[in-house]
Amino acid sequence: MTATPPPILTSAAELLRNYDVLLCDVWGVVHDGRKAYAGANIALPRFRAMGGTVILVSNAPMTAPAVAALLDDKGVSRDAWDGIVPSGDIALSHIAAQGYQRVYGIGARVRDASFFDAVPRLVDDMGEADAVACTGLANDRTEKPEQYLPVLEQAMQHRLPFVCVNPDLAVHVGADLLPCAGAIATLYEQMGGTVFWGGKPHPIAYATGLQMAAELRGHTTDKARVLGIGDAVRTDLEAAAGAGVDSLFIAAGLHREALYIGGKLDARSCAALFKAHDAKPKAVMDMLVW
Repeated sequence: MTATPPPILTSAAELLRNYDVLLCDVWGVVHDGRKAYAGANIALPRFRAMGGTVILVSNAPMTAPAVAALLDDKGVSRDAWDGIVPSGDIALSHIAAQGYQRVYGIGARVRDASFFDAVPRLVDDMGEADAVACTGLANDRTEKPEQYLPVLEQAMQHRLPFVCVNPDLAVHVGADLLPCAGAIATLYEQMGGTVFWGGKPHPIAYATGLQMAAELRGHTTDKARVLGIGDAVRTDLEAAAGAGVDSLFIAAGLHREALYIGGKLDARSCAALFKAHDAKPKAVMDMLVW
């Protein structure tokens, strides 16, 4: 029997009334890498005004205060969220739990300063390191993940664990699609290296989000009343499925080149994408709007 494709909604209001907690992606749902989406800036505060809780679960290699400041800069309303769970904080918690004291960093030190400034000690000699932590490419507009193979080979020689601080493979910045730390981590894993994935789709991301929601609401929320929202099948929809919660897919994000024909969202293309990944979102929207 062929599965019924999820409905394509033009308004999220009716759907959101069925939930108490939203675990919402940031990049591709709340902003496009440059500015806030007007629809999300309306929908999320309205959901919260009805008593709902919004936890932003992001694969950003940053701390929560740094993400909050970035959202302010892009024009995202402070009324749009209750809490933030970024992969940067998840990775820092893992580094602390494992007792890593000396970390070899891969990534843009200035751009990702909130993370790198928080590790116990950064070292530039792989031989002194307890682990490698990667926030992304040093220059994601000019470099390719494969250019990091010599560095990864050194890490393999020292048998260093690899902390992936942003599990995304790629992200849109405006119209540009840029590689992320997940692409480098995948290469290291293919070489036989050990990788800790500090974010979606791995269980720790949504588990941390649900824990934060429980702390804010004063009780655990039935998973039937939790909705994950995101624009990436591999990270967002898989994370929701793994956590046992419903999901809402935003089509105008990461997969937009494959889902639109003549500028219009194509239902067949959406169905093909979901079938290829065995994804079963509750509904689909162009963008999040009330």
